Amino acid sequence: MAAHADFSGVIPPVVTPLTADRELDRASLKRSIDRMIDRGVHGLFLLGSSSEVVFCTDSRRREIVETGIEAAAGRVPVLVGVIDAQTERMVEHARAARELGADAVVATAPFYALGGPDEIEANFRAIREEVDLPLFAYDLPVCVHKKLDADMLVGLGSEGVLAGVKDSSGDDVNFRFLVQKNRAAGSPLKLFTGHEVVVDGAFLSGADGVVPGLGNVDPYGYVQQYKAYREGDWDAVAQIQDRLALLMTITSVTEGAVGFGAGVGAFKTALQLLGVFETNQMPRPVRALEGGNVEAVRNVLVAAGMLAR
Repeated sequence: MAAHADFSGVIPPVVTPLTADRELDRASLKRSIDRMIDRGVHGLFLLGSSSEVVFCTDSRRREIVETGIEAAAGRVPVLVGVIDAQTERMVEHARAARELGADAVVATAPFYALGGPDEIEANFRAIREEVDLPLFAYDLPVCVHKKLDADMLVGLGSEGVLAGVKDSSGDDVNFRFLVQKNRAAGSPLKLFTGHEVVVDGAFLSGADGVVPGLGNVDPYGYVQQYKAYREGDWDAVAQIQDRLALLMTITSVTEGAVGFGAGVGAFKTALQLLGVFETNQMPRPVRALEGGNVEAVRNVLVAAGMLAR
């Protein structure tokens, strides 16, 4: 574990590189983690959505966590996703993460057999009771079909059940209300936005940091933006955000790809073009970007100053 885990700043959800035959590309994963740490990120989030958590077998999850924690080598705290459809499976994943040296675990609401607020709260309580690690709630309604209630989150934070929240809901109004309620309660939660394009707004609200998938592609940009935020240089915060917003269009310039294939597919393609990944292979049944879509991503990288023309 990191000697003094401080959960704040830029904590990218680490994209998982695959070989052409869809095995874990350990060398590329280590190279990517070294690159992000060298550029100043403040932590790493393994097995989030960008890490293909729901595509992974249990053995692949373990392989990613082992490799990621070994590569981080205690230089930054490592959070590990325990995302699954049901509480007992999340507890099993959390125990494995603790065994492998995680500094914290991250859980969504249960999904598939959709429950209500009582079941969601009970899920977080059970994970924390069973595994003595800081627990972060991951608000991801687009995938789990439940929006986490701000009052519940702050209440669980005040009780010590939750250490923080990663908000990937895209609901910036409710994120601001969450920040206000958290502050009124004495700030028991560390609050992160996962919304890459409006991080400046989250910082203006008072967020503790950002968990940007795009941070795999440009970790330094987000680190510099966070630094400017901490220094109160709001002009720099906005200027950096404008460039990062341009870079984020790698996820929307492709044709024929949707959802995960367009988003993480573009991140992987960019990392391959930058020489970090060997391939842009995707997990089945998602197809990797190719042909004109690769060139479209390249053109954005050039426009954003990431690649020479």
